[in-house]
Amino acid sequence: MPFNIACGRCRNCKEGKTGICLNVNPDRPGSAYGYVDMGGWVGGQPEYVMVPYADFNLLVFPDRDQAMEKVRDLTMLSDIFPTGFHGAVTAGVKPGSTVYVAGAGPVGLAAAAGAQLLGAAVVIVGDLQEDRLAQARSFGCETVDVSKGDPKDQIEQLLGVPEVDAGIDAVGFEARGHGDGSSSEAPATVLNSLMEITAAGGALGIPGLYVTGDPGGIDEAAKIGALSLSLGTGWAKSLSFTTGQCPVMRYNLGLMKAILHDRVQIAKAVNATVISLDDAPRGYQEFDKGAARKYVIDPHGTLAA
Repeated sequence: MPFNIACGRCRNCKEGKTGICLNVNPDRPGSAYGYVDMGGWVGGQPEYVMVPYADFNLLVFPDRDQAMEKVRDLTMLSDIFPTGFHGAVTAGVKPGSTVYVAGAGPVGLAAAAGAQLLGAAVVIVGDLQEDRLAQARSFGCETVDVSKGDPKDQIEQLLGVPEVDAGIDAVGFEARGHGDGSSSEAPATVLNSLMEITAAGGALGIPGLYVTGDPGGIDEAAKIGALSLSLGTGWAKSLSFTTGQCPVMRYNLGLMKAILHDRVQIAKAVNATVISLDDAPRGYQEFDKGAARKYVIDPHGTLAA
């Protein structure tokens, strides 16, 4: 089941824009389980989940035994794999592309794996934490430690030029500064950096989350989602931008086939780690500290059985 809920009947759903369904949220287009401003649907991490419009939303695996062998990988189809892949697709990644992914959390790692699946020549992943960067290197990515300075200079060392064909923001509004400013929140840092290092005529895929309300924002503008973007840079370079919730159903069938036919090992790429529902609070605490893994909650002990 996708993390976003779609009715399958409205204009947007029929056009494949299932991340912005018009019928499942009274406040605005788009809905999801257990998230603020997403329609009031309860969370998706209990023992059982009611799936609205299940006839439309559920993806059926063709063979149960085959699915159970790859269930860690297939679990990623609910959210991070399509979301990361969406970032790569909307950034225009194609065979031979050079790609920079900002953020080595699960979505960033999924974006990197997605870029490889699309045929990228080089995928560079930037982050502040060495263990996350090591996870990116474990499946063939180059890495940039943004705590050591501007990614542009490190990209030039890797590629011979200070820019890439495609940029992906897998960080969002909780971004931090580069170099000496990496300890303080700077929500526009990643977007401005991507505009600088993406080649003219290129594109930015932005699966990273940006919000219209952030009570913990660093200033009054940030608290309402208004960021100091260098839009002139984007305009001058004719860059394209794609933001918003991933329309999971646009990708999950194809990605399922890629998993089942061994074209991608997404669970390995994101270091999928299975925990019980009772361990979920600990998992959240560790993830909040930057653990280099994607936690998968197994409330019924299915894998152990």
